[in-house]
Amino acid sequence: MSALVRRISAFLRSPRGQQLVERGRRELGRPENQAKLRRLATRLNGRRR
Repeated sequence: MSALVRRISAFLRSPRGQQLVERGRRELGRPENQAKLRRLATRLNGRRR
């Protein structure tokens, strides 16, 4: 495992990392953010063709 991956893993296990993960989960649960992500995914998939 690279040093960067180890550092990220350690951060995600830290209290601050856990707070950010929980915030991300809350934000992704909001319908307006889900719609934004769907639009982004559609736009990105269109570029690949």
